[in-house]
Amino acid sequence: MDVGLKRELEDKVRAGERLTREDGIALYESDDLAWLGGLAHEVRTRKNGDVVHFNVNRHLNMTNVCTASCAYCSFQRKPGEKDAYTMRIEEAVRLAKAMESDNLTELHIVNGLHPNLPWRYYPRSLRELKAALPDVSLKAFTATEIHHFETISGLSASEILDELIDAGLESLTGGGAEIFDWEVRQHIVDHRTHWEDWSRIHRLAHEKGLKTPCTMLYGHIEEPRHRVDHVLRLRELQDETGGFQVFIPLRYQHDFVDMKDGKIRNRLQARTQMATGAEALKTFAVSRLLFDNVPHVKVFWVMHGVQTAQLALQHGADDMDGSVVEYKITHDADNYGTPNKLTREDLLDLIRDAGFRPVERNTRYEIIREYDGPDPARRDEPQPMRV
Repeated sequence: MDVGLKRELEDKVRAGERLTREDGIALYESDDLAWLGGLAHEVRTRKNGDVVHFNVNRHLNMTNVCTASCAYCSFQRKPGEKDAYTMRIEEAVRLAKAMESDNLTELHIVNGLHPNLPWRYYPRSLRELKAALPDVSLKAFTATEIHHFETISGLSASEILDELIDAGLESLTGGGAEIFDWEVRQHIVDHRTHWEDWSRIHRLAHEKGLKTPCTMLYGHIEEPRHRVDHVLRLRELQDETGGFQVFIPLRYQHDFVDMKDGKIRNRLQARTQMATGAEALKTFAVSRLLFDNVPHVKVFWVMHGVQTAQLALQHGADDMDGSVVEYKITHDADNYGTPNKLTREDLLDLIRDAGFRPVERNTRYEIIREYDGPDPARRDEPQPMRV
């Protein structure tokens, strides 16, 4: 990057001036990752100090049956296919109840777009889960699922959200976003929910008082300009509603192994390479610099690996997500080594080892507990992590 342009971008960031589309593309073109990461780290420190947030959560996928066949997805199954499943509500409650130990604060629920389940299944499932776990926040359903509920119920998204909120919904999930630009989206997505409906549904959720996450699936067939466009669309919506709490770059996964039936479902991988660690760190840094009106950037360690996740904390991220235990949507695809579970103690060790102070939060980013930061003695006498 030209020295003059580098200085100009530094000055804009340090003055709090909003970066443009052209600035974002220029940042992606820089090969100076140390400089880029340092600049993003300045911004994350200005917003969040030396804190790294995490929560104690579990993921629940009540069905993997889906009408869509998105090109990147290894999770979906068709009705009658081997390993297709749909839980009875009582089964979902029983499974969730078994996850309750260790001061669980959040249940994260995402499903396939089931062609036959009735609309009433979904609010009833939330009501029964909330009755069984009254102190656990229910973070459930993508905008794509809400759009699907409109189709199967005949209700509007506004009516659907009202009923789900009444049943205990505290936040939507951020999924279904992928990459919004149609140039890319038409090749990767096989459902009807695109930018217009995704943004409409999140706008409605924000109007109703919900705070939601937003995501971007990167590292497949998109180019940096598509990532910039994606973030700027979200930034503009955030200017309007202020309802996004956190931005989550999600690393696209190859379908390495599907041990259940031996099938490779990812139709993109023959012509794609997964993002390298350096590309992941660049994506976090540029996202943090562009997305100036969202308070948090999360690194989902399941999709990045714990070491890259730690490095992302030095490149703009301030949230390590949670303990997870099982994330089928990724683990049905990859076999490259991310664990199924990190305990609270594991997360504390990882955050401290990266040089930060851990803070446990809930779904609303309210602080539950603050922990001591890294032991200064570890700087002089390195100790192995517990993970």
